[in-house]
Amino acid sequence: MAEQITYRRVYEETAPKEGKRVLVDRVWPRGMRKEAAHLDQWLRDVAPSSELRKWYSHDPSRFTEFRRRYLAELRDAGHREAVERLRDLAAHDKLMLLTATKDVDHSQAAVLAEWLAKKR
Repeated sequence: MAEQITYRRVYEETAPKEGKRVLVDRVWPRGMRKEAAHLDQWLRDVAPSSELRKWYSHDPSRFTEFRRRYLAELRDAGHREAVERLRDLAAHDKLMLLTATKDVDHSQAAVLAEWLAKKR
C-alpha cells in the first residue's frame, strides 16, 4: 500500500485523485496563501521540533542522523495525537504529504511516508 502514501512540495500544482493533502511542516510555507494550498489538514505537531529542524538545516549529509532523531521524536507524547491522526488518514484514503522543503527526498515528508508505509 506504499503507493497510496506520497509526498511532494506544497508549491506544486494540485492533481486530481492525489488523496488527502496534509502539510507536515511546523511553519507555514513562505509566500503561499492558505487558499492556494488546498489542504485537508495542517499537522504541524507531526513535524520535527524546531530544535531538530534548525540543527538539520536541510543538509543532506546530516539526513541519516536527522531521520533517526525525527523517528525518535515521533514516539514522544508531544507528537502522539498528530501521529494518530496521520495514521488514521493513511488507513482510509490516499495520502499526499506536503512540505515547503526544496529537497523533498531529504525531508520529514519522505521520512513520514516511509515510516507510515511500514506501519501499515
